[in-house]
Amino acid sequence: MTAEGFLEGRRLQLARGVLLQCIMGGYPAAKFYGSDDGDLALVADPAQIHPLPWSEEPRAFAICDADELTGESSNLSTRSQLKKVIARYAALGLAPVVATELEFFVFAPNTDPTQPFQPPVGLDGRREDGHSAFSVSSNNGLRPFFSEVYKCMAALGLPRDTFMHEMGVSQFEINLLHGDPLLLADQTFLFKHLLKEVALKHGLTVVCMAKPLAHTPGSSMHIHQSIVEIGSGKNVFSDADGQPTAMFRHFIGGQQAGMADFTALFAPNVNSYQRLCHPFASPNNACWSHDNRAAGLRIPASSPVARRVENRLPGADANPYLAIAASLAAGLYGIEHELEPSEAIQGEFDVPDHLSLPCTLHAALERLKRSQLAKELFGTEFIEGYIASKTMELTSFFDEITPWERRVLAAQA
Repeated sequence: MTAEGFLEGRRLQLARGVLLQCIMGGYPAAKFYGSDDGDLALVADPAQIHPLPWSEEPRAFAICDADELTGESSNLSTRSQLKKVIARYAALGLAPVVATELEFFVFAPNTDPTQPFQPPVGLDGRREDGHSAFSVSSNNGLRPFFSEVYKCMAALGLPRDTFMHEMGVSQFEINLLHGDPLLLADQTFLFKHLLKEVALKHGLTVVCMAKPLAHTPGSSMHIHQSIVEIGSGKNVFSDADGQPTAMFRHFIGGQQAGMADFTALFAPNVNSYQRLCHPFASPNNACWSHDNRAAGLRIPASSPVARRVENRLPGADANPYLAIAASLAAGLYGIEHELEPSEAIQGEFDVPDHLSLPCTLHAALERLKRSQLAKELFGTEFIEGYIASKTMELTSFFDEITPWERRVLAAQA
């Protein structure tokens, strides 16, 4: 949109069905978004209008709410879904606090998708070979790229906590500072856009797939969650003596109750399950534990004021608005219904059947179809539309034969 049109307050409208557009570009049947496929209004959030520092010509980026023309928030909008969850907490005098940890890979351009991704050639003229995890010098080969990433983050007001090289080849992680869930979802979304744009300027490709490389750890988007009282700011997960509260237990119980039903919201793509089925600290379970990375729900070691629950299921490919909304909604459900969690696990463990999660997109979508909880918390329109869109994506995947099938199965009798 032109700057003049935006500043004049000209309304930007969008077909309702676009909110259910598949990643390949197609749409499910019109019945899922209204047979008329009428318009929505895109209403810019005044706090999320950003001049883009990497753009050669002056441009700005506005994060918008998708509202019905009647003024109500659209049920198909994931940002609207998150705002509704936050409002439900506020009605109880509570405010959730979250932080995201986002992992991503930096690769050389990949013009042939039949070939594996490769790490880029660094300043030293070499490609990383995978020995740089957590090294203090691991970013040096890509210093110009990361220097611009840091400058752009500062220009956009994106505060960063820590930045590090992760376990994979040319894999990195950023920890964003904890805060309001809507703000953190906006920041996570904006940061992913920033990464890809700056990478293009430097002749690189940033990939936020859950599992872009075989035999290599995948990329997560862990969500750290706590709840404070509105006004006092007190963490309700800890009592006056610094001990865990009943609300803390109930929040974990709700997380456990919702994780299997919501797996398709946390792991939205076929590739998501490549990460979860080869768990390099990417657990596909609803167990909880004190500081055990094999559990889907981890309680990090912290002081009582910082007591929190880390949901380790979402991948870097997850929609941050939807993943945060689903995780917080499950926790609130547990609080409202005083659900008790299972016993905490420690050390090596076998996952009980009732705490195992779907391990394919097909299984996750079938579980979501049967979930009354999902429809209760997010509405039938959203859940059925989401399933319809993701089913089209899964069908598209099954329409192709993979190199593995040709290589291994063609010679079979």
